[in-house]
Amino acid sequence: MSVGCGTIGGMAKPTTAAQRRIIAEADPVTGRLRGTEAQLTALVRLQLAFRHPRPPHAYFLTPAGHRVREEPAGAVPETAPVEAESGVFAARTGTEQDRPGEDGPARAREVRGAWLGIVEMRRMTNPGGDRETPCAWERAHQVRAVAIALEAAGRTPAGPGREGYRVVDAVQPDVVEVREETSEGVRACGAVLERAGWLVSEHGDARTGRRYVLVSPRRA
Repeated sequence: MSVGCGTIGGMAKPTTAAQRRIIAEADPVTGRLRGTEAQLTALVRLQLAFRHPRPPHAYFLTPAGHRVREEPAGAVPETAPVEAESGVFAARTGTEQDRPGEDGPARAREVRGAWLGIVEMRRMTNPGGDRETPCAWERAHQVRAVAIALEAAGRTPAGPGREGYRVVDAVQPDVVEVREETSEGVRACGAVLERAGWLVSEHGDARTGRRYVLVSPRRA
């Protein structure tokens, strides 16, 4: 999951053994990093870390950095670039045309890393360290942010031959729409997103009679 207050798109340069060691030794809960100023600044340039704007200006992993830390040892060769995929890593919105990659422990680690990265960005960038409301990155990438919250809570994205949630932009600005195959699924998605700090309202489609929820970021 490669999100971060600016970790979207492109290819980062290869990480060195020392950089991967610093990432691996980050605080397991907060993602706080320790190293020399030059080492940490290099990780910021790679979009794997960010510097807190307030004293003591500590450095923390971005979601892209969390993803690197979650990879099994030796999974990425030293010479291979660390790819920051578009959006919030490969967030599954349920609208993909191709069948998504296999589920399993590796995917679960990616999802967990992305969600932890989002929570950490909330703490580091929201006023008062508020973890309960979406941060600026989520507000700018609502479809992907909502999809990550749903998958991290165990909801299944739709796909070819598979039922599940679908997240799309709504007609209204700053609002996304979440649909499921059943009313129970729609309500379950709404409950997940409310717990994740989003404002949720349930509606019915006048044409089909099917239920869906509209989701917008809650203000602190």
